Amino acid sequence: MGDAVDVVAVVGACGPERRRYAQRLAQVTNKTFFPASRLSGSADPGQQAVALASWSDSTAGVVVELPEEVVTTELIGAFAAPEERARLTGLVCVVDATHVLDDLHRDGYVPLRHTDSETTAPVTARALLTVTQIEYASAIVFVGWEMLGPVELATIMALVSHLSPFARLRLNRQAMEPVHAAGRYTSEQSRPGWASVLNGNFAPHMIDGRVSAFRYEQVRPLHPGRLMAVLDRIEDGEFGVLVRSAGFCRLATRPHITAQWDHVGQMFSLNPLAADDRLADGEELLAVGQDLAFIGLRVDADRLTAALDGAALTDEELTTGPTAWMGFADPFPDWQIATDRAD
Repeated sequence: MGDAVDVVAVVGACGPERRRYAQRLAQVTNKTFFPASRLSGSADPGQQAVALASWSDSTAGVVVELPEEVVTTELIGAFAAPEERARLTGLVCVVDATHVLDDLHRDGYVPLRHTDSETTAPVTARALLTVTQIEYASAIVFVGWEMLGPVELATIMALVSHLSPFARLRLNRQAMEPVHAAGRYTSEQSRPGWASVLNGNFAPHMIDGRVSAFRYEQVRPLHPGRLMAVLDRIEDGEFGVLVRSAGFCRLATRPHITAQWDHVGQMFSLNPLAADDRLADGEELLAVGQDLAFIGLRVDADRLTAALDGAALTDEELTTGPTAWMGFADPFPDWQIATDRAD
């Protein structure tokens, strides 16, 4: 199929701004441009982007604008397939500085398409799409930044840097700055800020006194009823503006399952990842108890830590054992782990 084609993907929650930047980037760099309109009708826009780029004869490379409903991790996975000629070397996220906080707190959902039936499939939160675009970006370009004062702009840029500490931050200006290749994206990515917090290598490029990130660890399982009460307090803003939190969690009522804690803005979910009794030989537990990262504005880490500790099992509860824990009130939806679905 010829030499490899380098691809820069452009994502973002705001369609007009995303489109203008992607088109301008292609013009300045003399790359072939594929707009989101070429992909939005496809059952799988990510795979369609790979196909278009793979068959391009552009020696300068390709710029692909992606529609909002593309899941960033799936896009990266599509380009990471070893048999593909196209390789993703840059992921640019266009962020409107004036309302990125609103974008991260949207409560709407977007239907995703099923690659086989071409019918609408389960929906995903718009805010989750937005935050993952930011987290996995190699470069983040701020538009509309001229409307903000220097203090507010510094806070927004620091927040985005905390969400995506490995990304290069750029202000959209008349003279376009080059997009440096990040190296080929692979299926193994640890770019999100929350992952860096848990991995111990968190070092955002920008800091601000109003923006913070911290790690919460607790070996005891959580009482689901008390945890739900803490989540309500988080939503009410009692501990500050929690923009993003993620990591691993264990509920006392489901003590042998490690769950993925996934929260952005007003969206929160707990999804089962692995059951202790189904680990393969040599596999380690994802987490013994709670291992969570929190990122936000004016966050009172001490009070939030105390609240979460209050949701953990007490000494008395702990001694009663898992059989007794099963009787605790549990307001969370039932789980079906992947191995059960496969069976």
